[in-house]
Amino acid sequence: MLPQRVSERLEALRGQLISADEKGFSFLGGSTAASITEAKPRVHEAGFTYPLLTLRESALANNARAMASYCAAAGVELAPHGKTGMSPELAALQLTHGAWAITVATIGQLRTYRGYGFPRLLLANELVDKAGTAWLAAEMSAHPDFEPYCYADNPQTIEFFIKTLSAVPSRRALPVLVEIGHEGGRTGCRTDAEAIEVAKAVVDSGVLRLAGVAAFEGSVRGENVPERVTALCQRLVRVGLALRETDDFIVSAGGSTWFDIVTRELTGHGMRVVLRSGAYLFHDHGLYAAQSPLGRGVPGAPTLRPAIELWAQVLSRPEPGLALLGFGRRDAGFDAGLPVPITVAGEVTALNDQHAFLRLGADTSLAPGDLVCLGISHPCTTLDKWRVIPVIADDDTVTDVVHAFF
Repeated sequence: MLPQRVSERLEALRGQLISADEKGFSFLGGSTAASITEAKPRVHEAGFTYPLLTLRESALANNARAMASYCAAAGVELAPHGKTGMSPELAALQLTHGAWAITVATIGQLRTYRGYGFPRLLLANELVDKAGTAWLAAEMSAHPDFEPYCYADNPQTIEFFIKTLSAVPSRRALPVLVEIGHEGGRTGCRTDAEAIEVAKAVVDSGVLRLAGVAAFEGSVRGENVPERVTALCQRLVRVGLALRETDDFIVSAGGSTWFDIVTRELTGHGMRVVLRSGAYLFHDHGLYAAQSPLGRGVPGAPTLRPAIELWAQVLSRPEPGLALLGFGRRDAGFDAGLPVPITVAGEVTALNDQHAFLRLGADTSLAPGDLVCLGISHPCTTLDKWRVIPVIADDDTVTDVVHAFF
């Protein structure tokens, strides 16, 4: 069951008019998610324009169930990272499969999800925005059931909280997780002593509550990554045990690559373990297909399926063995590998802004106007290029339309 406020806001979103300015919906402007899905058209007969990004319903459902089952069996909570899709509909799907919270990366993302009624949001980043902090304090005061969390890794950040929150009194202290970092990584305390200093500042602040510790192992790069991820997780546990004051003290980590190591190392210490994996819901045909626990052959890993499909038309066959497809860098991520053809044997070798170079066998019988379906690598940098995305069943009927607020 979804919280009532989430259900109401999502129902209103289903009735919201979709503009013809939205990519893929040039000739469906004025429709709504509700009207499109009630008609249940075949995706390629519905009037969408190409390129078109779609989500495979069966894969989304499979991935949500698989990760929920994995977390339940391991005794950990899941706060999936909402920045991957920035979609309230998909975050709601994760809540219905038992997600403890939704993770975000910025105060703007938190504000977006809170606008759709999500009751528990974890800002997995340092909060140093004055206007955002003031809004958060006011929202906590107005809604006693709203439960936000954020990070801190520096005593100066605590001084900022004291100054800002003292000017906007809240009925409750803001829960904070002390972030643990690693050499060469992103944010986070580099030493245990720094983490303990930040935790003491939180406890002494009068406006904050020490809720736990957190880290991000996905930024570990170079040689011996599994061993270094293990060491980071062990350090996180060590600091957490030193700081723990309550039974629900949180220890959190877990992207979508090494969550098996995170689960193994963080469980069994009497703290609430919270994974923050996000890309699992979509999986892919590249980065995570190879590097996730499933791709690495880890026993007991959740069986995930790629859910993202990019449909593009053949625009030209200018040379034997070459097709130009009507999509490019504006439509698909390429930071972790080029898109992968699914419905035809070939290889995408380059992307321009609106063109893709597809190398084929010389006798491949693709013609201008034919459709090619492609998978992607790294969901985050493809999904952020689309704002309204059809969800399709295995018979290619449109069963839902979701929004992405990038």
